Amino acid sequence: MKKILLFAILSLSTLLLSCSNENKGGNLTITGRVDGLKQGTLYIQRIQDTLMVTLDSITIKGNSEFKTQLQIEDPEMFFLSLDRGTTASQDNQLMFFAEPGKIHIETSLKSFYADAKITGSKNHEVYEEYLKMRAVITDKQNELLIAILNAEKDGNATKKDSLMNISTKINGRRYLNAVNFAITHGDSDVAPYIALSEIYDRPIKYLDTIQNSLKGGTAERKYGKALQDFIKERRESEK
Repeated sequence: MKKILLFAILSLSTLLLSCSNENKGGNLTITGRVDGLKQGTLYIQRIQDTLMVTLDSITIKGNSEFKTQLQIEDPEMFFLSLDRGTTASQDNQLMFFAEPGKIHIETSLKSFYADAKITGSKNHEVYEEYLKMRAVITDKQNELLIAILNAEKDGNATKKDSLMNISTKINGRRYLNAVNFAITHGDSDVAPYIALSEIYDRPIKYLDTIQNSLKGGTAERKYGKALQDFIKERRESEK
């Protein structure tokens, strides 16, 4: 169970480790450009055993383009992080689904996350499709939260209760949509990743259904195996 909590990627307790990549080469080539970046450091990172591990660091001096090569066994969620030096900003990291082949990342210094365009990864295309679907529900949840706060401010308890009931239903729909998306994309490594990162605390029957829907070798790769192990741990802990 503890190992799966590594998917809580925004945890403040995450530590940063670095490892050298002196002998560059491998089955994954990452190229890109950060428009407007003249000086700084880019890090290619992954989460490993609850820690954020740096696979490679790239120093930018004048040329905003970058390139690196890595060896990976299975498709996996990676992170491109930016150290701006003396410039303070919270917009310093973006996620991308890495897989063997060539991946290209275009973004900007001004809006590092929002301007990101990632091409070359089929898994990332699927993940972006999921994020767009999830964003629709998240926007509705945010609108409801504002309405609930306003109702509370106005002392309208009846309206507040009604809005909270709607919010609960929408939250449930968010999880069901995640389950359905994973099931219909069982040939993508995104499916088990969603199960582990989005619905790990939902009824185990949903995780079972996703696991049984995996195909095309997905169950034998990193996240497919992790999902199988997680389901086993859940069953043991719930006995």
